[in-house]
Amino acid sequence: MKKGFPLVSTIIVIISALFFLVPLYATFQFSLQALRGQLSFEAYNVVFADPRFLSTVSFSIIASAAAIVLGSIVVVPTAYWVRLKLPKFRPVIEFITLLPLIVPPIVLVFGYIRLYGSNSMLPLLNDDLGTNLLLVIGYVVLSLPYMYRSIDNGLSVIDIATLTEAAEILGASRLRTIWEVIFPNVRSAIVSGAFLTFSISFGEFVLASLLDRDAFGPYLVLIGEDLAYEPAALATMSFALTWGMMILMQLFASRKPGQRLLSRKSPPTAIAPAQKAAA
Repeated sequence: MKKGFPLVSTIIVIISALFFLVPLYATFQFSLQALRGQLSFEAYNVVFADPRFLSTVSFSIIASAAAIVLGSIVVVPTAYWVRLKLPKFRPVIEFITLLPLIVPPIVLVFGYIRLYGSNSMLPLLNDDLGTNLLLVIGYVVLSLPYMYRSIDNGLSVIDIATLTEAAEILGASRLRTIWEVIFPNVRSAIVSGAFLTFSISFGEFVLASLLDRDAFGPYLVLIGEDLAYEPAALATMSFALTWGMMILMQLFASRKPGQRLLSRKSPPTAIAPAQKAAA
């Protein structure tokens, strides 16, 4: 039986796309009006001529990438261990990962200042390295609700008990099992969490501003205080850069879960018999 055209679904998709694209187009068009009476890329030329632009963008990209790596290293083993050994504690872990949505970032910053300020036992805020480390950890905390749920959903579609048992039969340690079996099989989930982590941390303002970091979020707000068209150009470029980074990350998630499995020094199909037996 031939199905009819999904009219309602199509209308919803079109309305959603317009709701998203129309403001973006208006922002882009406004950024081209720096010269009266003509459309030009003058605002973009001004932005690129500012040395602070490249420095803030590069800093935010590095900090966001570090937050993605650190978040993956922390969340993947945690979600794996909770699903494998501590399923009764899943509600507790899920509640903890939701706390960043309840506690505002400014509370986290003042907690940093109180715990790691000049008068504390561990004055990490006295040097750039310690401050940058706290900023990255703050980004990990802010993205924790999204990263954890993305990875937890990725783990739910693979049989981690069978994979772990097969890896142990082949002589793998628990650390090697996580690194060579679990990580590759939830790569798509990690990339999904990385999308959200990057979008949250790249333009984040509160943490970077109060920690006095030369990041893109504070730079965007600073430019917006004095100029009109350049902030619109920055917003457009920020959107394009974020999507460009997401596309690059998506290239590393082309395989589906379950394609790469552990072996000793032989092809990855060594665990296939164990999977078939479990099935």
